[in-house]
Amino acid sequence: MSRANRLIRLLHEIRLHRPPVTAAVLAQALDVSERTIYRDIDALRVAGARIDGEAGFGYTLTEDPALPPQMFSHAEIEALVLGLREVREVADPPLAKAAQSALAKLRATLPDRLKSHLENSVLYAKRMRPRPDLIIDPAMVRDAAWNELALDIRYEDVNEMITARRVYPLSIVFMDYSLVLIAWCCLRKADRVFRLDRILEAHRTDESFRPHRVSLLRDAMERINAQHPAADATKGDGAGC
Repeated sequence: MSRANRLIRLLHEIRLHRPPVTAAVLAQALDVSERTIYRDIDALRVAGARIDGEAGFGYTLTEDPALPPQMFSHAEIEALVLGLREVREVADPPLAKAAQSALAKLRATLPDRLKSHLENSVLYAKRMRPRPDLIIDPAMVRDAAWNELALDIRYEDVNEMITARRVYPLSIVFMDYSLVLIAWCCLRKADRVFRLDRILEAHRTDESFRPHRVSLLRDAMERINAQHPAADATKGDGAGC
């Protein structure tokens, strides 16, 4: 491999990993020594790349116009097209519209030789069973999760029991047959799973749970994966609430 190609690959590897990425990880990925990584990092910095960090700590790349442009492979284009088409099939109208817009922007930025590959992708996404209708606006729930604001909800569980509670919305999971909300339930003092189509009312509050969303979601997913590695979350009824 030429040094020029290795430098481009090094930039790509730094982008692939959560920063800061150590020289040891980069050396293993490129099958070179850590000393070579140090020299290549210095060369990229001289060329204009904004790479923060140092040996023993790790490196963080700040994207900059001075860097070589990124280009998608054919497989990456297929993955992006499939994902965006899936969103168009399963999401609420605002999110489906955003996916269509993203696909158009992707098409506009690709060179002609790759644009044809996008337009004639062999992968499609089609749902034959419609998801249950929602009473609440999922866009409002997404917005509350992004801004880490609590929701007051009325929820009807699988036994048709209706309860009112305050929750911290963490993530909406797109399952095969329904959408579920992973949230921290203030009533039960624990994370819970709620089917969105069983939420009768949802109102955003002014109570902030920032900056705990990421840690709460990580703990919730670890618990769900440990207890139900092959569970069907579409049957979520408040997880015992």
